[in-house]
Amino acid sequence: MAEKELVAFRESWKRELTSKNEEQRPICAPSSSKEVTDLSAKRKHHLNNASEGVCTKGEGCVTEDPAEDQPAYVSIAKGLLDGRSSPLLDRIEKERIRRKRKYNAMTHECSTALQREHHQRRTKEPEELVDLLIQDLNEVNDIPFFDIELPYELALKIFQYLDRTDLGRCAQVSRVWRVLAEDSVLWFQMCVREGYHHDACVSDFQCWKSVLRDCRNSAKAVRFNWKNRVGSISQLQYELGKVLCDVSSCDNFVLAGYTSGDLRLWDTLHWDSPASYLKPNSLTSSMETRPHVCHVQVNSSVAAAAYEDGCVDLWSIETGGEPIHHYQSSVPVQALALSSDSPALISASGAEVRLEHANDCGFWRTVCQTRLPNAVESLTMVPGRGPLGPLATLAAGDTVFLLDPRDEGPQTIHSVYGHPVTCLDASDTHVTFGVKRSGWTMHDGGNKIHVYSLESGKPTVCVGNAVGDFTCINLRDSPPHLLVCGNKDRRVRVFDLRTGSSVASLYAHHLGVTAVQADDWKIVSGGGEGLVCVWELRMGAKLWEMHNRHPVRHVRFTSIALVTANIPDDKSPRGACITDDDLTAHRRHRGVICHYDFSEDVSHQEGVLPICRSDYVESHGYNYNISLAVPYDRLSGSHPSL
Repeated sequence: MAEKELVAFRESWKRELTSKNEEQRPICAPSSSKEVTDLSAKRKHHLNNASEGVCTKGEGCVTEDPAEDQPAYVSIAKGLLDGRSSPLLDRIEKERIRRKRKYNAMTHECSTALQREHHQRRTKEPEELVDLLIQDLNEVNDIPFFDIELPYELALKIFQYLDRTDLGRCAQVSRVWRVLAEDSVLWFQMCVREGYHHDACVSDFQCWKSVLRDCRNSAKAVRFNWKNRVGSISQLQYELGKVLCDVSSCDNFVLAGYTSGDLRLWDTLHWDSPASYLKPNSLTSSMETRPHVCHVQVNSSVAAAAYEDGCVDLWSIETGGEPIHHYQSSVPVQALALSSDSPALISASGAEVRLEHANDCGFWRTVCQTRLPNAVESLTMVPGRGPLGPLATLAAGDTVFLLDPRDEGPQTIHSVYGHPVTCLDASDTHVTFGVKRSGWTMHDGGNKIHVYSLESGKPTVCVGNAVGDFTCINLRDSPPHLLVCGNKDRRVRVFDLRTGSSVASLYAHHLGVTAVQADDWKIVSGGGEGLVCVWELRMGAKLWEMHNRHPVRHVRFTSIALVTANIPDDKSPRGACITDDDLTAHRRHRGVICHYDFSEDVSHQEGVLPICRSDYVESHGYNYNISLAVPYDRLSGSHPSL
């Protein structure tokens, strides 16, 4: 019963709403007879779409949609009468339509703007091509990516802060940048910074970029030869059969002194140099038996020698012949040092010290002569002084002195009673020396190496802690902030002066280290047993070694060459033949000077060291037993490899 009443209520409500809509139907003025004919059809269609809020109006409609004046409950009621599940579907549909229209409008505006911009580009294309042509013409005189008024010299000033990689990248930007990046001045400065052609000028080569490339390739090949022991070896033996006393080398010059009083100078670049033999002074040459040579020193311009009788001579390498300077001491010379880059010579005879210097005209004179409390055991000249004048450091007993001719006397920079100085070396900024400790002081860590600043005269760092005595130090040739030294405890040590820590400790020579030198990647050391070892600094591994009979007293290498000297301790050996003409009897007692050249071609057969291709017929075969055939095997016809 209730359902019938509900259906009747819906029908009556529906008729009421229909009648109300017909009363408020808009009155339209038809514009043609066809619209009048279709009026009934339009009304019927209007009634069907009334519930969805769609108005079918003609062009002459004079009234508004009555749905706008209807209250909200009318639309809700229509939805309920039509059996809809939600009264908000029509609102959702309207919102969807509104958003779609808004999106279409925005899309239309964007497409219109893009078409307008494309049209403007097409109209301006000829003008942009003309601007591009003008810009290319301006690049002939102007530098792109710089200001137009920037001069070429200022742009070159900016490019000089770039390295090789950055210059190569800049050369790929444009043709003008390539001209700027390949400027000869830039590559000349870079070549000098990397250590090539220090004394050259910009006008010496047309393409410094190619010069630097060739230098780097050559340096790479030389390093390969160093590591693999590929090169040529020469033994600089003196033909008179006397015993070798002392050896010094600098750059391509090698100077040797003998027990006969003779001096021999080799130029390893020009073996036929007329200055191979240095004549003694007139007083020494008139003696029947000339004194032995105690010490020799050489640099790029002069050579010096000191004799047992206290005589000191100085020669010019360019002229040779007679000495250009000579002076005599009352006692034998104990130490002799020659500056590597300036005309300055210092000698010590006992406690007396004498400093000689050449003026601008080339005349040598004594600039300082003093006497120390103790006998001088070692001394060295400070390099890199230039116009400041010569400066020397001396070790006498347990005191280290600094000798400057401008001061009244030597200055003491270190003195500890009972702790003698065992070795000494100096660079342009620091002086370093080894100190021997004994007694109760050994409990403080053992022997030490002290480093003092030449500018302030105060200690900067102290390293060491070794049981044995330090025998040799190399500071001036070591890499920056590094120090390499040798000890009697058979070890070669490398220290970092910035932190005071040990970088490497190499067990090298069983009779102690006697000479050492290092660069940025390798170490060369010599021992009392006659062994020369080449080490790789970063890995701490031995690359190769060479052996001779006597202790190694001199080690000096450059980028392409190595000079070693094995000097006998006994200058008057027993068992020698009475006659000096018998050279074979003195061969084992003479000592030997070896010159290694690693600039040879790797692929050339003669570039292999003779040690690797010698046999028992040659003298090398008796010293080095490497891959050789023994004599009795030769007789039997077999050649085994040892």
